[in-house]
Amino acid sequence: MQTLVLLALIGFAAQLVDGALGMAYGVTSTTLLLTVGAAPAAASASVHLAEIGTTLASGIAHWRFGNVDWRTVLKIGVPGAVGAFAGATFLSGLSTEAAAPITSGILLALGSYILVRFTVRGLPRRRGDKPLPLAFLAPLGLVGGFLDASGGGGWGPVGTPALLSSGRLEPRKVIGTIDTSEFLVAIAASAGFLVGLGTGGFDLGWVLTLLIGGVAAAPLAAWLVRKLPARILGSLVGGLIVLTNTRTLLRATDVDAVVVGWSLVAIALVWIAAVGWSLRAHRAERRASAAPAVQPALVGE
Repeated sequence: MQTLVLLALIGFAAQLVDGALGMAYGVTSTTLLLTVGAAPAAASASVHLAEIGTTLASGIAHWRFGNVDWRTVLKIGVPGAVGAFAGATFLSGLSTEAAAPITSGILLALGSYILVRFTVRGLPRRRGDKPLPLAFLAPLGLVGGFLDASGGGGWGPVGTPALLSSGRLEPRKVIGTIDTSEFLVAIAASAGFLVGLGTGGFDLGWVLTLLIGGVAAAPLAAWLVRKLPARILGSLVGGLIVLTNTRTLLRATDVDAVVVGWSLVAIALVWIAAVGWSLRAHRAERRASAAPAVQPALVGE
């Protein structure tokens, strides 16, 4: 019972982060399921089945708050679904022993990207309002969908920064669009795991508790996307993912316990420094935006 309550809280927290940041529901949930001993394929399968409900709730909430660009949803979502089905069938064919380090490695890379991306650069500024071309969105969707299913997460970490960097959509619409299109990815990934693992590959207890927590958080996350500093949140989530998956990888390679301990301490210190840096940068940006503009001196004065 305690495990199910914990999973519900994980689902709530992961969806809160995902809905506000545009990423990290699958990465966070799968990472924590692996930490409690779940098999990689079963963890990813259960998370994606839960995501059918959480992404539907999140998409509806973002739509009601005007955070969705529907021109982009299908262009990236359909290729993402194709990639997700392929990734799910790929992961289903691996043994647990072979899949664990692969999944943790993918999650570690995605977590590192989130940590560095939001700590160092924050959110890019918008540069235009032209529709994003299919030639850009289709390959992005294929890669993001494949990583999402095979690694237990990746749709947001791949799609959100790419759309933000394009400068074509304002940040809240990037987040709402990625969350809404992920509904298609979750359906396709679940279908792939059903083909590869059968119904026994899903832990319905995990699915239900993650779903309850995620659906409860979706409306709040869609509202908070306008309030929370994404830079700080990205650093917090990225560091958590890096720390937990580094621990999994080191233990899988039979590294001495002392080395594991000191490695995790070093990562934790870097994580704390990254959050502190993001906090200072966010405050500096707020001060700069609040400062009155300096008027240019008139000629002849």
